[in-house]
Amino acid sequence: MDLSVKNRIEYETVSLNEAEGAVEILDQTLLPGKVRMVRLRTAREIWEAIYQLRVRGAPAIGVAAAFGIYILARGIDTEDCRIFYEEFRKQKDYLNSARPTAVNLSWALDRMDAVYKKNTGCSVSEIKEKLRQEAVSIKEEDIRVCRKIGEYGLGLLKPGDGILTHCNAGYLAACRYGTATAPIYLGQERGYGFRVFADETRPLLQGARLTAYELSAAGVDVTLICDNMSATVMKKGWVNAVFVGCDRVAANGDTANKIGTSVVAAVAARYGIPFYVCAPTATIDMSMPSGESIPVEQRPAEEVTEMWYKERMAPEGIKVFNPAFDVTDNELVTGIITEYGIAEPPFRESLEEIFRIKKGL
Repeated sequence: MDLSVKNRIEYETVSLNEAEGAVEILDQTLLPGKVRMVRLRTAREIWEAIYQLRVRGAPAIGVAAAFGIYILARGIDTEDCRIFYEEFRKQKDYLNSARPTAVNLSWALDRMDAVYKKNTGCSVSEIKEKLRQEAVSIKEEDIRVCRKIGEYGLGLLKPGDGILTHCNAGYLAACRYGTATAPIYLGQERGYGFRVFADETRPLLQGARLTAYELSAAGVDVTLICDNMSATVMKKGWVNAVFVGCDRVAANGDTANKIGTSVVAAVAARYGIPFYVCAPTATIDMSMPSGESIPVEQRPAEEVTEMWYKERMAPEGIKVFNPAFDVTDNELVTGIITEYGIAEPPFRESLEEIFRIKKGL
């Protein structure tokens, strides 16, 4: 269904439509020109929505996966727990194959899987209800986590600061606030008057289509720049800090984020500007020793050669290298902002401390 372009930020990025037996998402491939809510009911529809970036951003992908596997589990027609779980695992593995880099996808699916394992003495109907409760909890946690990240990030800023961000780690990449934009939204509520520079983020233009759109809709002073202009605005002294999101953090503090992030980090280091990664602990993968272990998704060549053009803008047959992400070396990262505090170098030790705090140790 098409919706009015007015007040489009009021629509939820991901929600559970229990009555319709569907995951409802805001189709981000159509923004900013059209706002369309899409209902996903089948495994193929949910998988395709994640792969095609109709729902995107690590936190939002995790929530969509949790709602999605619940909807699929709800439709498994058996009262035999063994048969139920065999089908559940097939659907879980299928959804998990949609995108390899964003760890929130497997994290959310594993949490849902754990619900079954903790309740093997329950009936299938009871397990389905517990899966629903867990999926709703994952969404509620995302909102709380993003706000906490916003509070910690805001403590690093002062009124009137210039902030540069890359890609979209905002409201549209989560369920509310976003990660990298959470300090911006909280600052906007409190009259900080931030000046934000949004990289357009080629080749999928999430900065132009999504970040510029949502921040401007919220009344933030935002300026869109091409990716190759970040050095210019930094050199002019217009940027006091860089805030970015991430799709996975390795144990040593290397971070995978949308392609081009490592360039921003290197330029920020050149001009002495702090570079902060906003990362829910669900995005931190301590099983990955370094960024070299993080799988990087390769996207179709058409995204570079023709996706945004009326006519093809590259020669037929040209080779295209189109990684979705790059890995920023930990030495370029000033701090990793989590919902439990800010990790600083050396990151292996500080991230371990973050998880100790999380566990209440």
